[in-house]
Amino acid sequence: MNKPRVCRSLFQILTAAALACGFAWARLMESAEDDHLFTITSDVQRVLLDVAVKNRQGAYVAGLNKQDFRIFENGRPEPVTDFANLDSPVTIGLVLDDSGSMRDKRPEVITAGLAFAKESNPHDEFFVINFNDHISFGLRPGIDFTDNVTTLRTALYMGRSVGQTALYDAMIEGIKHLRKGRQTKKTLIVVSDGGDNVSRSTQRDVIQLLRATEATIYTIGLFGPDDSERNPGVLQKFAHVSGGEFYNPATPAEMIPVFHKIAKDIRSRYLVGFAPDPHLDPAKYSTRSIRVTVAAPGRQKLVVHSRTSYCLRPEAPGLR
Repeated sequence: MNKPRVCRSLFQILTAAALACGFAWARLMESAEDDHLFTITSDVQRVLLDVAVKNRQGAYVAGLNKQDFRIFENGRPEPVTDFANLDSPVTIGLVLDDSGSMRDKRPEVITAGLAFAKESNPHDEFFVINFNDHISFGLRPGIDFTDNVTTLRTALYMGRSVGQTALYDAMIEGIKHLRKGRQTKKTLIVVSDGGDNVSRSTQRDVIQLLRATEATIYTIGLFGPDDSERNPGVLQKFAHVSGGEFYNPATPAEMIPVFHKIAKDIRSRYLVGFAPDPHLDPAKYSTRSIRVTVAAPGRQKLVVHSRTSYCLRPEAPGLR
């Protein structure tokens, strides 16, 4: 069986989506500095970053301004061109491991997912992917997204915990489906033990696709110390590359607090943009590193969560 091709031009991706590779060929025009409203147009290239800022105690930091942020592309400082801080709606995918090893954990996952939906922005849109040996969408055919909790509940209960684990294939399907969403901000929440034993895709394929999209990934590892399928490292890597976070609750009963933290994180993020360095050869520097720092007068040292790289010319699987 042929593996998905891992090459697609930037312009093909932008034809299908408003944002790609963690950035938009866009200009954000702030209509008012104090309310941070903006309009997206498509004539100037911008890299848009979804950024969370916390203090050393782990509390989210609100009230930051554009001048508090510093962005470094391949180690070189770039001016912050765009800034917004508002609770905007999000397209959210719940990607849930439904292999045999997750059977006893599923009730808590479903309960936590529903609690998460209830405390989200009323204009958020959701979809569900259940995966074991196969990938299945929880919503009925013809329904790509829902903002209805009852419909979401039905989708969460569609899974049947049997078989092996196709984590990488499920993540690629989830990221592709996010691109159909109408919201600019896009998030995947992945619940799994991190193991994969039947995917056609590879870990490298997932990383390439993450660098070629704007999605923020939150991963939740559910496993015990003797779980032979456990792979926290890969879950940490997916979250880190995209600027999200990895959680490892000690028991399934801790899922609700974890989902609550994720909901808080999504609501508290800043949107920060910059123009890529035009002097870097796109052929040589198709993948570029990003580092975001925050230094606000009168505040202690702050911790920043943002994506660590993006693809100027993405080579990503499954984007045709």
